[in-house]
Amino acid sequence: MSPTVAPTRAGEAARGAGGAPEVLLTLAAVSKKFVKSLDVAARLGNLLGAQVREEIVHAVDRVDLAIPAGEVVGLVGESGCGKSTLGRLAVGLLALTEGERFWRGHPLSGLPAADARRQQLKMQMIFQDPYASLNPRMRVVDIVGEAPVAHGLISPRQQVEYVGLQLNRVGLDPTLMRRFPHQFSGGQRARIGIARALAVKPEFLVCDESVAALDVSIQAQVLNLFMDLRSALNLTYLFISHDLGVVEHISDRVVIMYLGRVVESGPTPELFAAPNHPYTQALLHEVGKVEPKKRTFVPVKGEIPSPLDPPPGCHFHPRCPHAMAKCREDAPPLVTIAPGRQAACWLNAAT
Repeated sequence: MSPTVAPTRAGEAARGAGGAPEVLLTLAAVSKKFVKSLDVAARLGNLLGAQVREEIVHAVDRVDLAIPAGEVVGLVGESGCGKSTLGRLAVGLLALTEGERFWRGHPLSGLPAADARRQQLKMQMIFQDPYASLNPRMRVVDIVGEAPVAHGLISPRQQVEYVGLQLNRVGLDPTLMRRFPHQFSGGQRARIGIARALAVKPEFLVCDESVAALDVSIQAQVLNLFMDLRSALNLTYLFISHDLGVVEHISDRVVIMYLGRVVESGPTPELFAAPNHPYTQALLHEVGKVEPKKRTFVPVKGEIPSPLDPPPGCHFHPRCPHAMAKCREDAPPLVTIAPGRQAACWLNAAT
């Protein structure tokens, strides 16, 4: 069951005089491959005819994504589809294998070191596990205050007062800043992680399953905190989640990923009301609903293929009930199917 959170469509607040929001971050044909090189034994085996190959994981495959300023973009997909990798690429925690990132239309590659550091502060990530993402040997005052001091946003003598303001902003008692992470509950640790990200005054936050490890009641509190901060600080979010109920409530727009590719995107109400891609239809069919009539549960057929050896053509075709010969041969492009909506499916070309 999803937590009850306050709905938002606050992306309207970021719209300019022309009615269209400014695009804050653009990912243009970005890809990420993880390569496991052959060790000495494997290379020796190849000399003897073993034919061992390097292992290449296609985590993200030529993804295009534009994130308007002030919007909450929900990123959804099964485990292993590349959501977290895409989030890390977005904020620069991982280097791109291919493609380019743009901030307000300007490329981020090739910036001088000083400019790159300043730019990086504008994009922060809040991680999934509040227990593992905080250094257990550091006090909260240093966890939250270290980066602002290191980057010259505040002086060392201002650290205590500044950290107190950040903790108060996320609903924590500033008098607790001398404690270690293990002295806080899971919900409190999640708030510390948020305070750490906000301490460098970012404009864009990637929230990677940031409430998944919390109890449902605590999830609702933290999600509402995200929305309050978004309104107060004019933040933009890429919200990664497995929980479609939460995504439906808080997102202005939803992006669906499958095996490293974006298969559908669109405004939240329209996408949930009429999903286009067969994978999106299957995902939304699994969402629990309170209905007076009996509903047959039909899971998505098969298992997600290995990113080490993705299927040719459309990656979803081995599990798709509508697969055609063309689906097994060619990857469908992501095309516009309605205003603000895109999908990558050959069925759209056939209709």
